Amino acid sequence: MKHLFKPVYGPEWGSGGVFGLTYYKGVVYYTLAMEGEAHFHHEDSETVYRFELLGSGPASGGDTYNAVDYVDDKIYFGGWVHKPAVYKGRVNGGGEIDFRNKYSHIHEYDVAERRVRLVWSDSVHHEYEWAGEVSQIVYDPLSDSLLIARADGMRNLGVYRVDRNTGRAEEVSNVPALKGALYQEYACFDLQPDWKRGVDGVQCYDLVERKLVKNFIEDWSRISVDGCAVERRGSGYAVTGYARYWHFFRGGLLVGNPVEPEVEELVFIRMFDFPGTPYAPHRSNALPLGGGILAVFNSYSHGYIHVAPEGRARARLFNSIVGPTTLVYITPPVARIVATLGARVTSMAKKGESVLIGVSNTPNLGGRDATPLENGWREIIEWREDALINAPSPPAVFRVLGSTVLDHPFGGIPLTGYKVKALRILSSKPNALRIVEYDIGLPPVRIEEDRVVLKEGWNRVDLSNHSNIVSFRLESPDEKALIYISLE
Repeated sequence: MKHLFKPVYGPEWGSGGVFGLTYYKGVVYYTLAMEGEAHFHHEDSETVYRFELLGSGPASGGDTYNAVDYVDDKIYFGGWVHKPAVYKGRVNGGGEIDFRNKYSHIHEYDVAERRVRLVWSDSVHHEYEWAGEVSQIVYDPLSDSLLIARADGMRNLGVYRVDRNTGRAEEVSNVPALKGALYQEYACFDLQPDWKRGVDGVQCYDLVERKLVKNFIEDWSRISVDGCAVERRGSGYAVTGYARYWHFFRGGLLVGNPVEPEVEELVFIRMFDFPGTPYAPHRSNALPLGGGILAVFNSYSHGYIHVAPEGRARARLFNSIVGPTTLVYITPPVARIVATLGARVTSMAKKGESVLIGVSNTPNLGGRDATPLENGWREIIEWREDALINAPSPPAVFRVLGSTVLDHPFGGIPLTGYKVKALRILSSKPNALRIVEYDIGLPPVRIEEDRVVLKEGWNRVDLSNHSNIVSFRLESPDEKALIYISLE
């Protein structure tokens, strides 16, 4: 089994990654994007599928959201693919791709027969628009069908049910949804009618009565443990644990009962919130592990290179690297950093006593950044489960620019396991910093709030009195401020 993949031909935006990592009945599956290759590793052989059932080559894409599930002897994998890929070349300094051959897809891999079958596909055959990509597959055991989420695209967005035998598809919800998971007898997904704004709540499909329950969140500050709102809530991934639904997105996560809020309302927990930057749990997945939840917050999931002159200042801020990618192990009431890695973790899977982790050192790019090549070095690493979840918290530094946070809340940093924890703040003027400490208990609890006076110049803020999660906010915007969060 190859563990390191170098840049190759694959017309797309930036880097894809190792997506859909799954270990099932002796088979390791993953899709390698952007070259559009689905790999199936058996103990004695490897099968590579290049999406031939969708047309002639070359292919690009495959999956960039971890759309995979399994049942019986079948692995269902979805996503999107260009077949054939058409790179139009450079236009006004940046690259473009023709979308007329872009397909959303669901395939089935028969583990026993080692055979791939096309279950369903969709395309609008438009030069600049595409049908909603398949970003999540949730198997419904009550109807023996596949529920799929679609939010990345211009047409045919929402939640669909697909018959896994006939491929017949029907709409369940017309509200775009990117990620989701089974929660009790419901399949829950984000509500994301506007991708620029992000998650607006949770929609749950009742598998028994076949009806939809929508839970829109009107006031994020009201349900926030630290009392502040969150912006640009791009969806990351979802998982079920502790009889609650957990949905991670840029800025933190929702946890609670989205179906019966009167029993337990959804609560927002700020975690690794760095406004204006690409730091987020995007294009990855959470992994149930040891009875807890292993969550990923990526350093650099998305970026821009070629932008119009008026957008370059914002692009520079958006491309700011705040800190390392973090793996956080959640066992309420504690969240603990157990590992730090490079640009991004694209997928994770459990295999025996180990955890397989797919990584890439390059982001998914956008705008006019299409090239004929996959740009990143991608890798599959293997980590012993016990060594990972029992690891001492690694040293970590996060660098925050005042021009990105202004007077908005930021942080949500788990401090558990660290002996030395402090902020160094270069302030261009007298100011004050508010610190809120809270836990990730069920339900979460706000513990205390402190106010620290800052002088002009360098300030050191000792966090030794805090041992849970802390978020911060400058009382007055300071675009020249430089903030280091240091954990040892």
